Amino acid sequence: MFAGECFMPLCYGGGVRTVDQAAQLFDLGIEKICLQSAAINDLDLVSRLATRFGSQSIVISIDVKRNWQKKPALYESRSARTRSDCWLNFAKTAVAAGAGEVLVNAVDRDGEMTGYDLDLIRQAAAAVRVPLIALGGGGSLEDIKAAIDAGASAAAAGALFVLHGPHRAVLITYPQYADLERLLGSHV
Repeated sequence: MFAGECFMPLCYGGGVRTVDQAAQLFDLGIEKICLQSAAINDLDLVSRLATRFGSQSIVISIDVKRNWQKKPALYESRSARTRSDCWLNFAKTAVAAGAGEVLVNAVDRDGEMTGYDLDLIRQAAAAVRVPLIALGGGGSLEDIKAAIDAGASAAAAGALFVLHGPHRAVLITYPQYADLERLLGSHV
């Protein structure tokens, strides 16, 4: 089991719709629950989870997709549809309901390695006063620094550490600690 081998906070996301399901995961050693569709469809679930397990254990994942006019919109990945709700209002409401962290994924940039959507990060950082994780677009350590400078508390990256070379071959790699320290300084 991951929880027994992991030496950092472990977050689980996907399919959690009840307090009982969350309790089972926490009993297994999971430290955080990440919600998206369940929170979009039942914001009271966030409050119930935060009341029972603490806000620090509840992460809200917000997928943001830009429309043909480049306007950002709340996107629900489970149903693969854009919602009419304002993504920024949803972030504020989820935090008010008890979420202790917000993960903002720029869907259009996810896996592209073209840099994070710094405008989304700035907007989210100005709107919520909880840790903010940027996702979608990280292609270099400089991109991570730019996300932090834009207001993110952390930046998630997948393709950056997995896909390498001209053929984007799968090769898991990690940055040198000295490079992270040089770019991020006290944030490391």
